[in-house]
Amino acid sequence: MKITKTICALASLLITTQFAQAQTWPTKTLTWIVPFAAGGPTDAMARDIADKVSRHLGQTVIIENTAGAGGTLGAGKAAKANPDGYTFLVGHMGYMGAAPALYKKLSYDPVKDFEAVFRFPDTPLVLLVPKTSPYKTADALIAAAKASPKKINFGNAGVGSTSHLIAALFESKAGIDVTPISYKGAAPAMNDLVGGQVDAMFDQSNTALPQVTGGRLNAIALTSLTPMPVQYPNVPALAEKTLPGFEAATWYGLYAPKGVAKDVVQKLHQAYLKALTDKDWTKRMAAQGINLLPEAQYAPEAFAKHTAAEVDRWRQVATDAKIQID
Repeated sequence: MKITKTICALASLLITTQFAQAQTWPTKTLTWIVPFAAGGPTDAMARDIADKVSRHLGQTVIIENTAGAGGTLGAGKAAKANPDGYTFLVGHMGYMGAAPALYKKLSYDPVKDFEAVFRFPDTPLVLLVPKTSPYKTADALIAAAKASPKKINFGNAGVGSTSHLIAALFESKAGIDVTPISYKGAAPAMNDLVGGQVDAMFDQSNTALPQVTGGRLNAIALTSLTPMPVQYPNVPALAEKTLPGFEAATWYGLYAPKGVAKDVVQKLHQAYLKALTDKDWTKRMAAQGINLLPEAQYAPEAFAKHTAAEVDRWRQVATDAKIQID
């Protein structure tokens, strides 16, 4: 009986403490952990969104870069953080979607160890080929790959990287057999693609845009459900005719350690929605090749479901393609 009363008292204290935190939150600076080095696309997007959200919270948001092990180091740190509403994780499809399939041992569970707070706008990918490539369309590339299995090669930013996983998904859906070539980062892979040493590569629509508009590469297909006529005129989405229903994107979002007060999550989500009412800001994101989503998809519940679905999706892709990091 005493043990039961003690447990009930502790549970009551926890609920009371969380309620008190939520009523006054935020009273100090927030930390968003970005598990990549400063200056990359994830870091840049996180800083941009943090700046806008902080204005509606009335508190500063600082970015803490904790790079290593493909983002899993920072994610593991965030999972163990105090769920007091002041430490958050900027998530990415790699370490919050694909990591459970890529690593035999992971110090965290993307679904069980975090509370989803809100999803960022997505970044579709674009299928790129060299300017001198004979493949002017995705259909032509697929036909060549079917005619000569393993002859076509796809560059990627490293084993288990977004570009590697999306290429594996494309390979599976198209029913082709290509040769992956992994580099230590996107930059050297892109350099070899421009130089014609690589046949094709998937890259994020925002980072690939300067290469395409600068005339260094040809874009032949998009992984979004619909075309992006402003950013990529005359470039079709794979889902239109080539691979009906095909959709993939580099997705991001904000997570809190499990146990954070629900009201804290809601307040932060509402601050984010207020930030998204800045039309000049959202237009700039769209112009960079970043896809804005319907408002319902930004919600904590929707983002939690998306995370769980992506873990399942990439586990299947990694298994089929025999992709594993350790």
